[in-house]
Amino acid sequence: MARPPADLPRNFASALPAVTLVLGGARSGKSRFAEGLIAAAPGPWVYLATGEAGDTEMAVRIRHHRERRGEGWITIEETLKLPDALRRAAGEGRAILVDCLTLWVSNLMAAGRDVTAETQGLVAALPQISSPIVFVANEVGLGIVPDNALARAFRDEAGRVNQAIAAAANRVYFIAAGLPLVMKDETAVASVHRIERKNART
Repeated sequence: MARPPADLPRNFASALPAVTLVLGGARSGKSRFAEGLIAAAPGPWVYLATGEAGDTEMAVRIRHHRERRGEGWITIEETLKLPDALRRAAGEGRAILVDCLTLWVSNLMAAGRDVTAETQGLVAALPQISSPIVFVANEVGLGIVPDNALARAFRDEAGRVNQAIAAAANRVYFIAAGLPLVMKDETAVASVHRIERKNART
């Protein structure tokens, strides 16, 4: 059965909020960190994969991820209809890991879909999902400007999707070199406000 990584700080293993976003660059440790968040919740857990084994390298990556996760995971593959897949996966309150949003954007663009409309549909569906969701996404806008129009369009679409999900999320982490930075935590803010209100009454 999967377990949180041994070096996962205890405060990260607390109850998951409704929506969490884990951002990071390539090989930053974001997927491993997200898996640890999910594995801290009661299992079994749902792994909603947006990628396909289109070539040998991708097949190796998928196999590596499965071996690392171990037992206790239910895998669902969906490359385009993410809101529908989330609704189906939400049975019995199982925690859901979506890995990853960036591949979803690539799939939408390849299929000629309207990424903005699809993102709006995803955000609108989130309040209807009864299970906690952890999204993984690549931060692709920190490097050099791509030298072709398609790559620039992909970078821009991925950035807009990340912004939309971050706005809808209760908690957002940025992962660099395997280390997490908390960028947003509505739970912590709500706790501070409760303390302030209590102090104001005394």
